[in-house]
Amino acid sequence: MTAVMAMLAGMMVVTACGDKSGGSGADGDGPYPLTLVVNQVGEIPDPNNPIEEKIREYTNTDLRIQWIPYSAYDEKVNVMVASNELPKLIKLNYSPTTISSLEADLFWDITDQLKNYPNLAAQPQAYYDNISVNGKVYGIPLFRDMGRAIVSYRKDWLDAAGLKEPVTLDDWYEIIRYSTEEDPDGNGKRDTYGMMLDKGYNQGTASTLTRLAVSQGAPNKWGIDDQGDFYPEFESEQFFEVMKLFRKLYEEKLINQDFAVVDSSELNKVYESGRANIRISGGNGQSLQTKLEKVVPEAVVDVSPLQGPEGIRVPGESGNTGFLAIPKSTVKSEEELAKVLTFVDKLLDPEMVNVINKGIEGVHYKVEGDYTETIDADKDAQEVKPYRDTLPQRGDLYNMEKKPKGTELFNKNKKIVFENEKYIVPNPALTLKSTTYNERGGELEQIITDAQTKFIMGQIDEAGWKAEVERWRKSGGDQMAAEYKESYANQE
Repeated sequence: MTAVMAMLAGMMVVTACGDKSGGSGADGDGPYPLTLVVNQVGEIPDPNNPIEEKIREYTNTDLRIQWIPYSAYDEKVNVMVASNELPKLIKLNYSPTTISSLEADLFWDITDQLKNYPNLAAQPQAYYDNISVNGKVYGIPLFRDMGRAIVSYRKDWLDAAGLKEPVTLDDWYEIIRYSTEEDPDGNGKRDTYGMMLDKGYNQGTASTLTRLAVSQGAPNKWGIDDQGDFYPEFESEQFFEVMKLFRKLYEEKLINQDFAVVDSSELNKVYESGRANIRISGGNGQSLQTKLEKVVPEAVVDVSPLQGPEGIRVPGESGNTGFLAIPKSTVKSEEELAKVLTFVDKLLDPEMVNVINKGIEGVHYKVEGDYTETIDADKDAQEVKPYRDTLPQRGDLYNMEKKPKGTELFNKNKKIVFENEKYIVPNPALTLKSTTYNERGGELEQIITDAQTKFIMGQIDEAGWKAEVERWRKSGGDQMAAEYKESYANQE
């Protein structure tokens, strides 16, 4: 037996034993025995630490958390599902395998239960819609902002050039050209970039191409035409205009020439050293400012919404980092289901929101007037972050009485992300079914992402790009679009 399988087997034994001991406790008045499986964040906390003890006390549960390393999480959860050795509450990621297990009735459908729990019922319906399967909800989202994309830039550089935050693609070009060619740091060298890309520039929800194209009027991943047919984002005019912009930037050496192979961590170092200007990210502008000013004390970072000719338009993300589901094999009655849902609902009470987000007052944070301040950032990251990142909470957007004190830039960044939800462009295919996507989605995506890179680098022209799109269609793209259309019609 391999070390990994041995560890997994041991974990399953603990899970099974924990749930057997919980059978009688479910009907008693003592703490409810509750096993929870989530992915590991940092070091595994001591189960008897004060944060976990507070959670047990407040929720009247004998909570036992099992942490699985993130890199092996989905694989191990799949084994647990297949062997029917599950805890009472488990984090699932929204994937084809997960969807199959939900459709197989292995987990409780809680669609009609949510209204019975005040905190769960108070959350925006969109968060639940984004994890639904065939219109049913099987879990509680691990909430994340749905409109995280923002523009961060060197305000001192733009001010010196008399430039404003970008709206049109011409604005983007001029900011990037100036910041690369006109020595904005004043050192007499051509060693700055207006913008840099990494190898993931056109992939996933953080795709720079998607984010910029949506701001200019393109759909988010998929669009629906007047006939109700689905079409991919890269067939929209706005998306192709963004590709042409980056082709021009590459040809004129205004973006890094190694973008197709460079890792994002390497880009971060350049931005943090003061040698790059603007970028679209889901990150925190204040974090960049803090790191940058250690190297360039006079540097000023600012942030703005992602906007275009039609105003603010932001690609909507899933709004979660997974969700907590309740297996029917270990939670066997509606009475016990109510106990588990009550536990999760209580995690969104004000007292628990403070504990999960900030830790213990006097140990992890202190109260300063109407705000709170972290006492020790390292201690917060080691002892509080594992719970903040793995339990349901919406930070200071829900039930937090005293909000963390932040700088003007931090608060501006947070306000933009919060208000972005008014301007979200949803991905209509997010929760739709496609057998072709499940079986060959990665292969089809590779055809397009490779073609985009070749076009930007000048290795193929517009005719070559169109030929690759046609290859994508014949290889399964048309079939995938048809399956999305059928699934969409079945949901209406």
